[in-house]
Amino acid sequence: MGDVMDLTGDGGVMKSIVRRAKADAIAPTENLPLVDVHYEGVLDETGEVFDTTHEDNTVFSFEIGNGTVIKAWDIALRTMKVGEVAKITCKPEYAYGSGGSPPDIPSNATLVFEVELVACRPRKGSSVSSVSDEKARLEELKKQRELAAAIKEEEKKKREEAKAAAAARIQAKLDAKKGQGKGKGKAK
Repeated sequence: MGDVMDLTGDGGVMKSIVRRAKADAIAPTENLPLVDVHYEGVLDETGEVFDTTHEDNTVFSFEIGNGTVIKAWDIALRTMKVGEVAKITCKPEYAYGSGGSPPDIPSNATLVFEVELVACRPRKGSSVSSVSDEKARLEELKKQRELAAAIKEEEKKKREEAKAAAAARIQAKLDAKKGQGKGKGKAK
């Protein structure tokens, strides 16, 4: 994991896998072109988050290949499987180019996205025999995300407790040092 792949051959769209999908996971195809993703986008230059679905735990849905998203996403999402999380770095010519997307994205900005492919679906009116399987898979992914969020929260709580304990130990040592010099020379 973490190997960087050049998806365009010119360094325009770079991908590294953060979390691999299960071996039997499905990928977008001609029959499953609609995708649901969770993502967070940051400006490469500043690290500033300009868009995310994580704050409200929503999914962003679009059809691959019809130009509704930046070129980098059409390219990168074709290489992903459901359950995979990838870091995608997009040069301006595969993102918003010289025009940017004011006010959040300046001109000629390189963007970095962490994207989770949540689901692949058929177009409306199409049928897929594994729709119930896909619903079960989505439920499982939802449970995994909730578990991961709970684990992150628990780790954060443990770090905060460790910081508080360390601060208390330091304060106790300081208090002990203050008390060492008192009382000398006062005995009669």
